[in-house]
Amino acid sequence: MFEQTEEQINLAELLNRAHVLRYNGRYEEAEELYLHILEHDPDNAAAHHGLGLVYYLHGGEFEKSLAEFKRAVELAPDNLTYRLDWAKALTTVAPLEEDPEKMMWLLREAKAEFEKVLEFDPENQEAIKQLAYLAEWGV
Repeated sequence: MFEQTEEQINLAELLNRAHVLRYNGRYEEAEELYLHILEHDPDNAAAHHGLGLVYYLHGGEFEKSLAEFKRAVELAPDNLTYRLDWAKALTTVAPLEEDPEKMMWLLREAKAEFEKVLEFDPENQEAIKQLAYLAEWGV
């Protein structure tokens, strides 16, 4: 049991280091650390979220980022930051979609996530703003 606790502490330290690297624009190094963490702890929501941000912000790897954000939300459904980032990524990816039906599906998915955020936090200004934006798209 002590080894597991020590491993968890080490993973927490690595997670903090990965976040700092990402904040400082050292995306490749951050990606490596997040992936290392996920090798040892595949259900680490924070690592999935951080990896999603790396894919989204640095590489423009939107499909990968959506998968990572979604996994983070599945693992930590009450985390509003994860939900907001996933929903905002969906709204970014949707207009890039060539298939109009898929574009609308992505936008409806984003809308559902923003609405879920408002269930937890009815005054969340980001979700309110994004829902108004989606309403302009007819979603």
